[in-house]
Amino acid sequence: MKIIFLSHTDSNLYRFRLPVMIALVKAGNEVLALTPKGEYFSQFAKYKIKAIDYPIERSSLNPFKALKTIQNIAKILKKEKPDILHTFMLKPNIYGSFAAKLAKIPCVINSLTGLGSFYIQKSFKTTLLRILIERLNFLAFKIAKKVLFQNQDDLELYVKKGLVPHAKTILIKGSGIDTDFFAPTPKNQENQALKKRLGIPQDSIVILMIARAILHKGVKEYYTAAKLVKKADSRLHFLYVGGIDEGNIAPINKEFLENQTQVQYLGERSDIKELLGICDIFVLPSYREGIPRTLLEAGSMAKPIITTNAIGCKEVVYDGENGFLVPIKESEILAQKILKLAQDKDLREKFGANSRKKICAEFDTKSIVKSYLKLYKEVKNVS
Repeated sequence: MKIIFLSHTDSNLYRFRLPVMIALVKAGNEVLALTPKGEYFSQFAKYKIKAIDYPIERSSLNPFKALKTIQNIAKILKKEKPDILHTFMLKPNIYGSFAAKLAKIPCVINSLTGLGSFYIQKSFKTTLLRILIERLNFLAFKIAKKVLFQNQDDLELYVKKGLVPHAKTILIKGSGIDTDFFAPTPKNQENQALKKRLGIPQDSIVILMIARAILHKGVKEYYTAAKLVKKADSRLHFLYVGGIDEGNIAPINKEFLENQTQVQYLGERSDIKELLGICDIFVLPSYREGIPRTLLEAGSMAKPIITTNAIGCKEVVYDGENGFLVPIKESEILAQKILKLAQDKDLREKFGANSRKKICAEFDTKSIVKSYLKLYKEVKNVS
């Protein structure tokens, strides 16, 4: 069986879909990554995954450019003749479905890994764009055999809106996390060395947030909470990791991130596991998610978590058991919960242990991969 994974960035496929792709290869399938060329593009080859480049402008709404992209994808599909096309993210779902129709590829799976900023930002422009997106999704979903959601709330919303019939939906909670790789690490010399390189006092309590630098991830709330907390307890050290996303409708600029002393901005990093290893509390004040991978990574490494009572985030945290859930946009409450955990080592250890148990039980890659493989088999058999 030949399966093409389509996304608008190679990082999306490499960071979040790779375990499923590798499992498919090991099972004797041919797997291709159809994605614009980026920093991860050449990495697929070492897993026996063929990468194919195509151009796309993420922020463009020009219909002529969209049509050209669809034609380019269709040309590749006609040449490769995959048994299944699995698409990820907004534009690839739409473009991929239309291209598959042109190329006469019968098996298409669309994945909604989160509904994104268009469902959070309230403005005339975003309302119009949301209506357009929903209309295009409706047409794409008519072509697709299955539409995959990462949380029940998004699934029910789209069914209620009449955008997809319930029988066509499937729920798989995220792309899984390698709990063997993201395992708890002891406080050792490597931790101390990283703290030293970053200029963090060894006795500091480290608070960490990892997310794209956009408004709807709660970055500004994190910075405000950090300012409030440091007035009460200067021992705490706040880190923020995340790349600037100019293609988003609500980006946060670099000047804001760098010019405030209460948070140390590290930019985009590749040493995520090591940074999680030195953190004592993980924070994600996002407004809405699919299933946030950073929470899964932090939980797998036995970190206590503070996140919002928002769609996607609340799937990972049981309030008062492995972390705290706080209201969206409430920096003061966020600060209070950070202080509570910072001042109670026993509670941090209890929450951390519970996080590890929950992630291993519900989000381990092995069980998630089985769900994907079962989906591909079912879709192929009914085509």
